[in-house]
Amino acid sequence: MTQAQAPALLARGPWDAEQVRAVWLDETFVAEDAKVDAADAAIAALRDRGSPSHDGTAARLAHFTTTEDGALCMELQRTRWALRLVDGDASASMSALCVIRDSEGRWLAGRRALWLATWAGRWALGAGGAVDEDESPFTTLTRELDEEWSVTAERVRGEALVRLPHNAIMFIGQAWLPAGAEVTPDHEHDAYAWWPANVDDWPDEADEPLRLMARLLQ
Repeated sequence: MTQAQAPALLARGPWDAEQVRAVWLDETFVAEDAKVDAADAAIAALRDRGSPSHDGTAARLAHFTTTEDGALCMELQRTRWALRLVDGDASASMSALCVIRDSEGRWLAGRRALWLATWAGRWALGAGGAVDEDESPFTTLTRELDEEWSVTAERVRGEALVRLPHNAIMFIGQAWLPAGAEVTPDHEHDAYAWWPANVDDWPDEADEPLRLMARLLQ
């Protein structure tokens, strides 16, 4: 597999919904045989341990540009969802992460259930998931917010486009909830908490990548 790359900030917002422009290309991305075999093995491993192993079609980032008026323009390709599981090289598979803040500036953190395919048993910020076929990554932010926490934001904006070390692409956004909003976690979370607005006051279970991300967003 391809050697891990250094994480990189590809583009920095903020962007509103109209400034995030996604075009889906007609050509489907076809991975090399070794990566297809690795994806097959990863799906089989999930199945063996009782984790979700449904494969399907998702998005990968083929190309992006930023414009003089501040827009983020992305060209996306259909690709096999399981390629994101390939160790060392996720083939630019694309996900979106919606970091959630309340009216006091606190951060919503959820502990992911042990049966999940990724980040099992770990604490994560907000809501996230794969970009669905023909979907804009900005739409993914609000969809995941509703699906994982059954809540509607008062305001949402795109914050950054990031490449992770295993060549996965993450579109990061931030959502602010109205005063008095209540969240209801889905079955993918077995616990949740509101972490303090000041990242330095976060509990020990907040690992360093989460702290780095929050400081970037601040």
